[in-house]
Amino acid sequence: MNLTEHYNQLYKKSSEAILAGNCIPDSQINNESDSRFGITLLIRPNDTVKTKIKLFLEALKEVEPTQYYYPDSDIHITVMSIISCSEEFRLNQISPNDYIEVICKSLVDLDGITIKFKGVTASPSALMIQGFPTDESLNNLRNKLRENFKNSTLQQTIDSRYTISAAHSTVMRFQEELQHSKQLIEAVEKFRNFDFGEFTVENLELVYNDWYQRKSNTIHLADFMI
Repeated sequence: MNLTEHYNQLYKKSSEAILAGNCIPDSQINNESDSRFGITLLIRPNDTVKTKIKLFLEALKEVEPTQYYYPDSDIHITVMSIISCSEEFRLNQISPNDYIEVICKSLVDLDGITIKFKGVTASPSALMIQGFPTDESLNNLRNKLRENFKNSTLQQTIDSRYTISAAHSTVMRFQEELQHSKQLIEAVEKFRNFDFGEFTVENLELVYNDWYQRKSNTIHLADFMI
């Protein structure tokens, strides 16, 4: 996949929808009874990158202060959604150590992963930082995970919703109708090609998480140094 083209097409289509008043607010964000949980392998950007992301979020908050903004602790890149969030899944249904074993097997001979965060894109329901792996290491890891989990007997839903191939980080979600959609897109445009920085991934995290990766609802299962 050409990530630049993918992000550009997504931004064009979504920004047009937002300007036309067709954003799609997420009605579940403030639902305290939301019980969708899953298992995710993820990457967290370093503090230098997150400091620059804050600049973007502050600019957005000036225009749309009542939307949902991800705190530092929740910002991430999904490497693989191993079990997609659902109301039916709970941690006591699996043995985490079995999953850790498969992930460790997938990390053998893995080259280092470096991600460049440059520019922003959108969906009709969210704004995202564009992530660009500097080589094929992330894709290679994802393919190993797919192969090893599908060859196991473990419960998993890899690629059941969509085949993950990007490296973006969602940082803002619409939780209500936009009050100033034109001004919001103007603010986004200023960061459309902004350089948020590059970082080398030092570890991966396996977590049991809710739909929004809220720290308060996350159970940390394992770290994998790479």
